[in-house]
Amino acid sequence: MTQLDRVLVAGLGVSGRAARDVLTARGSTVLVADDHTAELSLDQARQHLSGVDLIVVSPGIAPHHPLLVDARAAGLPVWSEVELAWHLRVDRRDGGGPAPWLAVTGTNGKTTTVEMLTSILTAHGERAAAVGNVGTPVVLAATDPDLDVLAVELSSFQLHHTESMAAEAAAVLNLAADHLDWHGSMAAYAADKGRIFTGVQRACIYNAADPATEDLVREADVADGAIAVGFTLSTPGLGQVGLVEDVLVDRGFAAERRTHAAELATFADLAHLAPGGSALAPHTVQNALAAAALALAHGVSPASIRQGLRDYRPGAHRIATVAELDGVRWVDDSKATNAHAAAASLAAFAPGSVVWIAGGLAKGAHFDDLVRSRADRLAAVVLIGVDPEPLGQALARHAPQVPVVRVDPGETGTVMARAVHEARRFATDLAAPDTTVLLAPACASMDQFSSYAERGEAFAAEVRAIRPAR
Repeated sequence: MTQLDRVLVAGLGVSGRAARDVLTARGSTVLVADDHTAELSLDQARQHLSGVDLIVVSPGIAPHHPLLVDARAAGLPVWSEVELAWHLRVDRRDGGGPAPWLAVTGTNGKTTTVEMLTSILTAHGERAAAVGNVGTPVVLAATDPDLDVLAVELSSFQLHHTESMAAEAAAVLNLAADHLDWHGSMAAYAADKGRIFTGVQRACIYNAADPATEDLVREADVADGAIAVGFTLSTPGLGQVGLVEDVLVDRGFAAERRTHAAELATFADLAHLAPGGSALAPHTVQNALAAAALALAHGVSPASIRQGLRDYRPGAHRIATVAELDGVRWVDDSKATNAHAAAASLAAFAPGSVVWIAGGLAKGAHFDDLVRSRADRLAAVVLIGVDPEPLGQALARHAPQVPVVRVDPGETGTVMARAVHEARRFATDLAAPDTTVLLAPACASMDQFSSYAERGEAFAAEVRAIRPAR
């Protein structure tokens, strides 16, 4: 049993501060280290390893950081805040042991799925919370006796140092190259995502269209009796949830699943999630199916799934219509911070209808597959970011017919104003019905903005400042 008497908390972001506060409240001696907000830097903390029993590490600190290399060499356990939360779980106030965890990971769609799931659980009468990478630290929720169940969003960073967690049910939504600078390889990235299935008690949920997610289920060491359930946009086979025309159905959990599919919801129940009244994006339906499968594993009724999906409202900067001006729809999907997410966002719109604002911090990513697969959606492109070359080169190779303008990154403070101006010029020249200006950058924001949220807010502010032509 790892001692928690003397703990070094490395990194004082949201999760690090929560870990510090919970540990201090339980009587642990806590040493904190951070390169920006603590008196002790991460490098200086290397000199204090002999005086601690454990390190709780921020997800922003890569495994090859010298502090963690030294800790492992000294035989010290290194935990994520999620691992700490699992060890500190408290019983629910009304009995029944600690609140079960329904866990979600994947390259994209995690937040939406977790928030959909929380809405479903609430509709079922549960006291539920969306926690983890979505905002509220897991350690705060795990030590709250008033919660019945946790919907837990987990990044690959958080899972890397998580070993003991045994979720009631878990899902891997998809796998695409991302954060390879942190993990070192696609194989290592996938392996960390797969940790979410370890010890699962009831069901492992995977994407039937993404074989890599099913492979992770096959490789997982789960509890006896745990089942695998795939989600698909096609008619589901036995052991899947999927679609029959415009109806979401269950053949993974229903009592008569061998011969019948149980109805869960319809596209009409999700109609409020279509941007500007357009068709539902495929990834929105996939997220709803994954959330429904996790809820079914927890014992939620189909009626509550339908009501929860009806009640769900997406968070900011997720394919949200900001305005419709002079026949042009302006859509903020600033949370599309990688190529896989941007591809899903572009797929929601008609061919040839999108003026695409894209670019930012590429994180070593490549964009050939993105542009090749979505070139038909593009009417024009406005490139932002300090390094537009990766996207620009992919556009030149796979969409040479699409006009592209690059916004000079020199004046960061006005980048979004200039991007919106250029996008409006393209949209006006098109003068076509159903034209959409879409901010789906396919890149991180930290080169010119503090976060994807600030980037999206800057876009929305500039759009709302437009004076209509009529």
